[in-house]
Amino acid sequence: MNEQTPAARSGTFRIAGELEVFRLGYGAMQITGPGIWGAPRDHEESLRVLRRCPELGINLIDTADSYGPHISEELIAEALYPYADGLVIATKAGLTRTGPNQWPVNGDPAYLRQCLDGSLKRLKRDAIDLYQLHRIDDKFPLEDQVGVFAEAQKAGKIRFIGLSEVTTDQLAAAQKVAPISTVQNRYNVADREWESVVEACEAQNIGFLPWFPLATGNLAKPGGPLDMMAKKRDVTPSQVALAWLLHRSPVMLPIPGTSSVQHLEENMRGASLRLSDSEMAELNNAKGE
Repeated sequence: MNEQTPAARSGTFRIAGELEVFRLGYGAMQITGPGIWGAPRDHEESLRVLRRCPELGINLIDTADSYGPHISEELIAEALYPYADGLVIATKAGLTRTGPNQWPVNGDPAYLRQCLDGSLKRLKRDAIDLYQLHRIDDKFPLEDQVGVFAEAQKAGKIRFIGLSEVTTDQLAAAQKVAPISTVQNRYNVADREWESVVEACEAQNIGFLPWFPLATGNLAKPGGPLDMMAKKRDVTPSQVALAWLLHRSPVMLPIPGTSSVQHLEENMRGASLRLSDSEMAELNNAKGE
């Protein structure tokens, strides 16, 4: 791994104690069309964004078969295959798409097996580095859904297993079926509903991928704590929000997404920002404003 890149300044984490990545990655949801549906408005810019990722040192790219659907995975392969050594591509299964911004859950084990085979083909991989269950479907036993992932891991189709949008109880239940290496829940400086899950992951050295990491709510409004802090530092509120996440826990792996090279580069500069203890305390206390 190149320790001189912007992403390297975020530090490193070893997924499952084995798969080393820089902690600030990239989420590939927004490179699809409006409503995360269909092809992107600017195909070439989407490719430029993806190709800029390894140049910036980003070696963790997160996607899902439902983004597009299928479009995000296809773009990743188009832009980056053959993949550089050390590039970790994480994808997800367990949602279907019926239209823009529509995300029905489908945890049917047969469907999950179908999803995995499709992702392997689209990404041109023999094995998925990190395969995540996008949602636990209450219409099927949790054990059966995670069991599909455990079977695939034993078959060599995936290396490590992750979960998304789970409670601590669901995490514990899944761990009885298979080793869980990461959790991906919504979490940011303005929304800390899943604080208990972050704490559980930290206690067990499980990687935590906060989705929607740049949401700032009222905190970034004029005169708000993020706005004031960003102006004092001559940075953006989003960069402060990313710095807060990186400081929050050593298992935190933010994956901000964008369809713009300029915005991607701007996000990466957040890896260099170091917040003081007093700044962290101010943001911690600003929770919910």
